[in-house]
Amino acid sequence: MKKLMIALVFCFFALPGIFGQQNVKLAVGMKAPDWMFTDSENKEFTMNSWAGKVIQVNYVDPDESELNEPFNEAVNKAVDIDKRISRDYFKGFGIVDCKSTWKPNSLIRVIAGKKAKKFGTTILFDYEGTLQNLWGLPQDNYTVAILDKKRVCRALFIGKIPESKNEEVIQMILGLTKE
Repeated sequence: MKKLMIALVFCFFALPGIFGQQNVKLAVGMKAPDWMFTDSENKEFTMNSWAGKVIQVNYVDPDESELNEPFNEAVNKAVDIDKRISRDYFKGFGIVDCKSTWKPNSLIRVIAGKKAKKFGTTILFDYEGTLQNLWGLPQDNYTVAILDKKRVCRALFIGKIPESKNEEVIQMILGLTKE
């Protein structure tokens, strides 16, 4: 009887942990769970804010903000200068992982504002590490996810994207915008 009670107590505490987890490990081919974050003016955004567009989500620890600068500059050039990728069908933006840094939120907002102007984009703020939990993303890193119009993950990069991959990813984005 004592063993049965111990087993029941174990199940009582273990089952909510097993079945109650809402986070997933985002992977290529998987539909990305939606989220809601705000920008510096407290305007709310979800992935549906860009319905019908391929999206590039940059999930960035502010301490790693320069890590994929060459990649973002290459994508920006393909959009704004070369006009190979149409803004009608593509949106790249950043979500700042505020939980992974020692920097105060006020400083993060200033840095993010400069990046938003440089790339002509939207910067959102994840103060609680929500996307880490929801998508299973690592802390203290720079993650880039490319999602198609149906929000299926088509590419996922953790850390630095090699410059040799830039054109390949741009071509993939271009192809997705035409689907």
